[in-house]
Amino acid sequence: MIAGNRAINYLRISVTDRCNFRCKYCVPSSPFKVIEHDKIARYEEILRITRLACDLGITKVRITGGEPFVRKGIFSFLEKLCRIDTLKDVSITTNGALLNRKKIRMLMDMGIRRLNFSLDTLDPSKFARITGRDRFNKVWDAIQTAHTMGISPIKINAVALRGVNDDEIRAIAGLTLKYPFHIRFIEYMPMGDSDVEKQQQILTREIQERITETLGPLEPVKLEKNDGPAKKFKLDGAEGILGFITPVSSHFCSECNRLRLTSRGTIRPCLLKNYETDILTPLRDGADDLALKQIIESALTQKPLFHDLGSRTPKDLPISHMTSIGG
Repeated sequence: MIAGNRAINYLRISVTDRCNFRCKYCVPSSPFKVIEHDKIARYEEILRITRLACDLGITKVRITGGEPFVRKGIFSFLEKLCRIDTLKDVSITTNGALLNRKKIRMLMDMGIRRLNFSLDTLDPSKFARITGRDRFNKVWDAIQTAHTMGISPIKINAVALRGVNDDEIRAIAGLTLKYPFHIRFIEYMPMGDSDVEKQQQILTREIQERITETLGPLEPVKLEKNDGPAKKFKLDGAEGILGFITPVSSHFCSECNRLRLTSRGTIRPCLLKNYETDILTPLRDGADDLALKQIIESALTQKPLFHDLGSRTPKDLPISHMTSIGG
């Protein structure tokens, strides 16, 4: 599939809006309702849409939530997903709290070798304040277990926030000195109604300056073919890699190769724009494969070459919170 001059080969699939955490920057600060079960795409519907997207050129899929492992039947679904012949890469983003050795082995037996963990702090008490759950040890144990079992690469996503965890930027980055992890600092994106104030946002340049002041210079790392938007660097002597994802300070829209399928069964061509196309309703109404492919291709025509999230007067702030879209 082509959007502008970009080949679109990456589909991010949200299988649920539900999560066992309540992270400050992800869920709304005001009360909200989860999506009703009958309005969530069923596994067989997700698989059909995915197969059609693969026919159109998708070769890489990432499963997200909410937290994907809270949904019943997830392992059976993943097994079927991994059997799609033209899919070359299946990975998962998770908070890790529900993973253990047995479940990681099940993932590896399916052929899944790449996991992204969300971890914004190495302090258990601070972890509880950020996520609303006292689960740091479970998450860290899951990361360590995945590492010892051979999951690679292990990517750890951290959102740095002023006055929340910015005092740990050095410590989090320093994990790469000991482990072959990919630590990725992601700029906070103001979406929906979260508990985070804009002044708490820390942009990549400041994060990098804090790292280099204490840990030394950052050496650029050459990007590989299937790399995402992270700009990659390495500290001298490090086992792992530092990545910086800059949706606010330096958008990468012109290089974006992804499409999103939300848990509500909508095609969303851009995380940071409000446009979505409903594909679930036509599917349930009996649309054939050709009609569904046309819906996917039509959504791609709305994939932008830029967003205005970092401008002083953004015109199109995303109104949906992250759990309803998928990370």
